[in-house]
Amino acid sequence: MAIRSALPWPFRWALLAIVLGFCAAIALWAFEFGKDIAGLDIGSKDELMQLRAHVVALGADIVTLKAERDAAQSIANTADALVTAEKAAQEKLVAQVKQLEADNRTLRDDLGFFEKLIPSSGNEGVALRGLQAEVLSPTALKWQALVLQAGRNTQEFAGQLEITLAGTLNGRPWSAPLPGGTLPVKLKQYGRFEGEFQIPPQVVVKSITARVLDGTTVRATQTLKL
Repeated sequence: MAIRSALPWPFRWALLAIVLGFCAAIALWAFEFGKDIAGLDIGSKDELMQLRAHVVALGADIVTLKAERDAAQSIANTADALVTAEKAAQEKLVAQVKQLEADNRTLRDDLGFFEKLIPSSGNEGVALRGLQAEVLSPTALKWQALVLQAGRNTQEFAGQLEITLAGTLNGRPWSAPLPGGTLPVKLKQYGRFEGEFQIPPQVVVKSITARVLDGTTVRATQTLKL
């Protein structure tokens, strides 16, 4: 008969766990040692470092591109502002040129009238100068007239200006005054008068006559052939 000492079950399980842990540690050490021998871990580390360096380089490129984009956007904004300012300046210059052309036309008209202000030698009293007429369209005519008093120390003149148009209507003689009648004239040296006349249909205007009236007395008259 043989006598054996029996270990309690808990101690048996603990001893088994220690043995299994020791075996696992040896297996893990063998695996890591094999990786070092094969050089796999070194290659992975090198590749990881290269990837990290590439990511850093890409980040720097992104920062550079953003800076260039911001600079280009700033230049584009400045260019747009310059184009807008240049366009506004050009429009202003065009408006000024048109205004100067209109002023020039007005000055030429005034010059033509004022040249006629110079009276003839020995001619005093109320006179008509510079009667002009322009057919703007088949139904509209523009007229101008200058009434003046020659001489020194003249008294103020008050009278009327009568404008009469003459021509043909369907081949027959035709004439008509201004629709509003005579125009009041009040001046000491000169006065400029102008207006537009609406030509009736089928009327051909051939002449315009201006008369300065002092009551029923004709002080001056002038006729212009068209």
